[in-house]
Amino acid sequence: MTITSDIHYVGVNDNIIDLFEGMYMVPNGMAYNSYVIIDEKIAVMDTVDECFAKEWLGKIQEVLGKRKPDYLIIQHMEPDHSANILNFMRQYPDTTLIASVKAFTIMKNFFGTDFVENRILVEDEDKISLGKHKLIFFTAPMVHWPEVIVTYDSTDKVLFSADAFGKFGAISEEENGCFDKWLDEARRYYFGIVGKYGLWVQKLIHKLSDYDIRAICPLHGPVLTENIAVYIKCYQTWSAYEPEEDGVLIAYTSVYGNTRKAVYLLEEKLKEKGCKTVVVRDLARTDMTKVVADAYRYSKLVLATTTYNAEIFPPMREFISSLTERNFCNRMVAFIENGSWAIVAAKIMREKLERCKNIDFADTVVRITSTLNEESLSALEKLAEELKRE
Repeated sequence: MTITSDIHYVGVNDNIIDLFEGMYMVPNGMAYNSYVIIDEKIAVMDTVDECFAKEWLGKIQEVLGKRKPDYLIIQHMEPDHSANILNFMRQYPDTTLIASVKAFTIMKNFFGTDFVENRILVEDEDKISLGKHKLIFFTAPMVHWPEVIVTYDSTDKVLFSADAFGKFGAISEEENGCFDKWLDEARRYYFGIVGKYGLWVQKLIHKLSDYDIRAICPLHGPVLTENIAVYIKCYQTWSAYEPEEDGVLIAYTSVYGNTRKAVYLLEEKLKEKGCKTVVVRDLARTDMTKVVADAYRYSKLVLATTTYNAEIFPPMREFISSLTERNFCNRMVAFIENGSWAIVAAKIMREKLERCKNIDFADTVVRITSTLNEESLSALEKLAEELKRE
């Protein structure tokens, strides 16, 4: 795939993987992206997962012909992007590696060498000329590892964005250039992988704000070549932890079905009162990373669960933990609790979320004592009215 006349895609698709980073379900596989810039000097941008060494090196050789690369630019040291550094250097031993100071420290951890004889250290706004192409480097610490850099080609106006702007899924022809096919898996990827580090994403966006970006080449997912401002706006919204939509997410667990009945009754009441977007997720049966992404997508969150072992039902505990460790904030939160004795679910859920910033807790807490009764039905009505007003 040719991105511009001088920039070529040499990444690979992993259609075998089932869990990315050992925990994220990727039914559509994963892409490990790498790029080559051909000029008077040649730069290769990142390597790929170790399982694809032969395929990746073959693609590089096909693009280069009889030429050899001058630089290997390492933007991110996670093994899905750095695992083939040694294989590359064995094939092209005269190549100079370009990376941040911290990247070379991590490199020595992985490979026992930091290539002190073949390296260039870069910091913010350092530049390298390939001839026609002028590359500018920017540090991007904690997006989402501390050593990360991104690279801007000021000639073709291309941003090589490391893990930023990536998504889950192998690259397919039909999704290239399609924002709608990028959005859901990019959102799930962002809040799963990068979500804790919103402040650092904001800093990176600020660093790049004066540069004309006409294409984004991430390390996962498709190359973005149209409506770049729309993709950047998504990252601005996500990294500021602002809702994308006015809507209600109801996340629940239910042991014997009574909490579930209350949840779907609340959904019905909200829709009757004019709430256009109400999304219901069963935490025991839905990919947790998708529900986490939904929680950041919508403006209001209802948590419904039972008291369990003097705590809350385990999938709910996992869900709330996933939110708090990713700086969940700027939302309205409401509670539905169930139990037959010693009900403490709402109290525990609130305690877990009170350390989050700018959470508006609903006044109404729905308490179900085993099954719905007149009192809990009335509370559901009050909660629906409160959620509608906000």
